[in-house]
Order: sequence, then structure tokens, then C-alpha cells
Amino acid sequence: MVLDTIAAAAEGQIAAGRFVLRPVRVSDAGLIAHHAGDRRVAEATQNIPHPFPPGAAEAFVARAMKHERPGSVWVMDGSASGLSELLGILSLKPMEVAEGRHGQSEVAYWVAPAFWNTGIATEALQALIAANPLGDCTYFAEVFQDNPGSARVLTNCGFVYLGDAEAFSVARNAMVPTWTYTRKLRK
Repeated sequence: MVLDTIAAAAEGQIAAGRFVLRPVRVSDAGLIAHHAGDRRVAEATQNIPHPFPPGAAEAFVARAMKHERPGSVWVMDGSASGLSELLGILSLKPMEVAEGRHGQSEVAYWVAPAFWNTGIATEALQALIAANPLGDCTYFAEVFQDNPGSARVLTNCGFVYLGDAEAFSVARNAMVPTWTYTRKLRK
């Protein structure tokens, strides 16, 4: 087991219970296109268009695989335990910080509809928090108010409600009310 943990860390993987968080691979593009092309997934995110255009998954994979990209993107991969190779996507995007404040990232995630209400997103976020791969002090997250399941994931992982806002949804082509959350990781 210790050797498995060492090997996973060496490959940029984070153990997450029933699955691992691993870096995106070129071979993920087909499943990303399939799941992100689902209207329910797209409308729960700010940046996924619907309909999902040809080549968008390949472009996403190429951006995610670039080492100079600010932030990190992981695939929730359950293939080792008999689940799907791509359960969803989890990302961290470092935030621009005010003078003297560093170590803040925005968390975003989506899970394939077949795995909704199974605890996958909560397990993934708990593993990310425990690993804290960017050494952040604080995570922020924003969810649409018509997506209480994602809000529960955040509160289950220790995020605290900050307030209401709104954000543009590409899939909906509209501003949508949001709830904003924060999670302190370290001082």
C-alpha cells in the first residue's frame, strides 16, 4: 500500500477513496465531450457551452495538460475500482490576490449525471482539501442557486457560506444567481 501511495504521488495523483484524482490525458477527450455535452452538466457550470461544440473537449484537454497553465485540473478516475474512467472533473484556479495576500484558489467541479448523489464530488473535494496541492490558505467556490446538490458538497467539506451573487452561464446564455462559499485551509 505504501508503494501504491508513493507511485500515485509521483504521477500527480491524489487518492480519493473509491477513485483517484489524476491529471488529464489525451484519451479523456471522448468521455469529457460525452459528459460535458449533457445539458444538465453544462447548465450547472459557468463555462461549458451547450450544445458542446466539436473540438471543445480536445481544446480543454490541451489547455489542462500544459504545465505553464495557472491552476490544476484532475479527472476523477474510478477505473481501478470498477467505476468509470471519468466520473467527473475537478479544478483549482489560483485567484489574483490583493497586496500581501497569497494562496487563494477557486474550486470548480462537475460530475457525470450517472454518478450524481453518490458522494463522488464530496470524496473528490475532501481529497483535494487534504492534499492541498498548491499550498493554498483558502479555497473559494460558487454554485448556482438552482443546484443545491453542489452547495451540499461544499458544506459537507467544511465550506462556509459567504453570500449571494450572480454569474454568467454560457450554456444558459444568462446571468444566474449564485451562492459563494469559502474554506480556510491553513493560516
